Amino acid sequence: MVNNKAGMTLIVKTITRLTVGLIMLFGIYIVFHGHLSPGGGFAGGVIVALSFVHLMLVFGKDFAMAKISRNLASNLESVGALMFLFVALLGFLGGSFFHNVIAKGKPFDLFSSGTIILSNISIGLKVGVGLFAIFLALVVLEMAKKE
Repeated sequence: MVNNKAGMTLIVKTITRLTVGLIMLFGIYIVFHGHLSPGGGFAGGVIVALSFVHLMLVFGKDFAMAKISRNLASNLESVGALMFLFVALLGFLGGSFFHNVIAKGKPFDLFSSGTIILSNISIGLKVGVGLFAIFLALVVLEMAKKE
């Protein structure tokens, strides 16, 4: 059960409820448009991780862990790594490691980059979940030191 009294004040919690979805949406936008503008998988993954860190700072560790459990985080990070490896090995169909085997579209279209968008998605997933897991581990270790 999540403790409603944990975390920060009502004002901060209300603003966080309004903004955390926008922060996550912006991170996903950065991941999907990394081949068209500055950003990509790493930058978008960091922004997505920060939305979960924001939840943890405002509502407490238990609330954030209710949104994404340790097992789900571990599985999603593994899926991101395997997806990146799959994109790299998919290039062997074209003749070399990381070779683009997906047809390129018109320039400046969302799906104009071939396999780059798949790489951005996999890196974004791996980085986002990985950074959240690191922050969670630091919080758990700090709480263990205080006890």
